[in-house]
Parts: sequence; C-alpha cells; structure tokens
Amino acid sequence: MAKPAAASVAKPRSRIAAWFDHHLHSFVASLGRMLRRPWATLLTVGVMAVALSLPLGLALVLDNVARLGGTVERAREASLFLKPEIPVERARALAATLRTRGDVAEVVVRSPDEGLASLRGSGADLYADAISAVGGNPLPSVLIVRPRGDERALLATLRAVPEADFVQHDAVWRERLDRWLGFGERAVWVLAALLGLGALLVVGNTVRLDIQSRRDEIAVLQSLGATDGFIRRPFLYLGAAYGLVAGALALALLTTAELALRAPLRALADSYGSRFAFTGVDPLQALAVLAAAGALGWLGAGVVTGHFLRQTRI
Repeated sequence: MAKPAAASVAKPRSRIAAWFDHHLHSFVASLGRMLRRPWATLLTVGVMAVALSLPLGLALVLDNVARLGGTVERAREASLFLKPEIPVERARALAATLRTRGDVAEVVVRSPDEGLASLRGSGADLYADAISAVGGNPLPSVLIVRPRGDERALLATLRAVPEADFVQHDAVWRERLDRWLGFGERAVWVLAALLGLGALLVVGNTVRLDIQSRRDEIAVLQSLGATDGFIRRPFLYLGAAYGLVAGALALALLTTAELALRAPLRALADSYGSRFAFTGVDPLQALAVLAAAGALGWLGAGVVTGHFLRQTRI
C-alpha cells in the first residue's frame, strides 16, 4: 500500500515579520507614488524647501554676524588706566591681586614703553614722535582685564582702585549687538513657526488629495477590518518622504547660496584685513534639519489622515 505523500505545510509568518513587511511596502509604495507624479511632487517639495530654507538661512546669517562682530570676550575687556605716577612694579602687583578674584579671567599689564610701541605699530607715528620729542614717556601703565561672568560688578571695583585714573569699557555697542541678535533669534523662531506651519499645510493638502484619489480603496480596506494604523501607514511615509526630500533640497539651496556669496564676502573681509569666513551648515545641523523636515511631513500627513479616518470610519 503506497504511503500518502506528505503535504507541505507553509509556516505562517510572524506578526513582527508581517508588520515589518508592511512598513517596507508602505515606504517603497510612497516613493513610487511620488515618482509617478514628478511635477506635482516637485511643486510640493519646492514650496516646502523654500519655507524651510528661509529661517535656516536667516539663522546662519545671524550666527555669522555674531562671529563677524568680534569675539565677545574681547569686547568685554576693560582697560584700567593707572595714574601716571604709578610705577610699573606697582601695576604688576595690582595685576597679581586682581588675578586672585573669582570674577577675573585674565589680566595683562601694558607698561608705558609697550604702550608707546603699540602706538607706533598702529600707524600713529605722528603722535609717537610728538611724545618722544617732549622727552620721557608720559603714557601711564594700563591693566587690560578680561572678566569672568558679569562684568558690571567688576567695573565698579576697578573704578574704586586708588591707583586708577579712569576705566575704559566700550560695552555699549556690544550690548546693542546682543540685543539685535536676540531680536533676530526670536524673529527666526517666529518665522520658522509660521513657515513650518505653511509647510505642514502643504504636505497635508497634498496627502489629502492622495487620500481622495484612493477613497474607494480605503473603503474596501475598512470593510475588510483593516485598522486605522494599517490604512494610515502609507500616507505617513508619503508625508515623511516629502519632508525628507524638501529638507535635502533646502540644504542644497543654502549650500548653493553659500558658494555664491563666499568669494565676494571673502574679498570684503580681506579689504578690512579680517580673516572672517562664512560658515554654513555642519553635518550635525544637516541631520537635524532632515529629521525635523521628515517629522514635519509625517505630522502633516498624520493630522490629515486621522481626520479623514474619523469622518469615514465604518
């Protein structure tokens, strides 16, 4: 008697494998839908890229303006001019005393001879020659103090030093620059919020149109018992794909603008004897931009899809 052939039984796939396969299929299908509508995709991605690049570009400009304004630490330096009769040895002793304070980061002593040499090196030879012609060196010793932390309390202490003639601290322009930069930073956040909302609406409208074109397919899936997460997943990947491509295009636009402005800005800096160079987006910032753009697209698609599913739930 012949033995019956053993029937091959297919091993059922695990739920985790099926979940992973559906995620992969949703991602690939989303890219395919974008590629099948190149012009519509280009318009959506282009609008999002411009909306993302504007606050990013303004943030880069503010960052470079802060660097162009000079180092903040140098701007915070205070020059303590001692009385002319104070000898250099006393100036050095006073500097050693100031270095022991917790609110003082550094103290540099500039003797009268060093001050005269600095005057000659700065191109003011006429004044240096006039000082030399008078006989002797009437320039006082100067202590250049770099504060640590808030310098206002330190300035009051320096003015109270008995050997002090006067204290020079040109902090007005720095305070104004800091306020302008603070205002600019707040403006960047407001602009980013507004344009980010615009980008979210663009993605939402694009996904809404895609949902409308697949209304019958969604109705069939709902009648078969598909969960909202199963139906929503392809649209979420579609929105994230729009965001990622828009973020990459925004970075490309910023890089192009940087390359176009680098040469004339370098020539302008060289004319002032400065080594300033415009810095663009570093790799870590680029990854953050891509992640934020993808999350923005994902969020826009999720809001629109969730609203549609609530309205059409069987």
